Amino acid sequence: MPDDIVSELLQRVAAQDRAAFRDLYSAAAPKLTGVLFRILGNRAEVDDALQDVFIRVWQRAAQFQPDKGRGMSWLIAVSRNHALDRLRRRPEAAGMRRETARDADGQDPLERVADGAPGAEQVLVAQGEARRVMDCFETLEADRAAAVRGAYIEGASYLDLAERHGVPVNTMRTWLRRGLMRLKECLDR
Repeated sequence: MPDDIVSELLQRVAAQDRAAFRDLYSAAAPKLTGVLFRILGNRAEVDDALQDVFIRVWQRAAQFQPDKGRGMSWLIAVSRNHALDRLRRRPEAAGMRRETARDADGQDPLERVADGAPGAEQVLVAQGEARRVMDCFETLEADRAAAVRGAYIEGASYLDLAERHGVPVNTMRTWLRRGLMRLKECLDR
């Protein structure tokens, strides 16, 4: 779905338009599921997180400023931030070990959850978009591209990336901001 339509739907959602919200969910849920899965890596947690993200979108759509960015980018940022918050709250992050629940047969019940994987058409569209993004990444310097991947695909923090690349945190913020701007320009062409 074109980004200007997503932006229009977000503006209608801000006005509490339920039909626009349904359309927005249909259009954006597959992509946001992918973003959440890359960060969280657990299908059940992704499903919960996606529900939370759309609750936030319903509540905060008025914060979207169409003159400052693209609608899908805003949705991805909301999703990414929510996923990172969930990662920080995980027991492992606090140094605790989490046990996986098992049923009487010794199986993880989450393994029996129906697969909500996208269909063939969605996969082909996503592959085309992925190729465009990868081509745009080639326009960035190697260290800048690695930093953007680290932040927005791996979910690494500014501090982690600054240490990894041996630069101050503020320099890393600048790299990421400028890298995203260049990617946006490339993708808008």
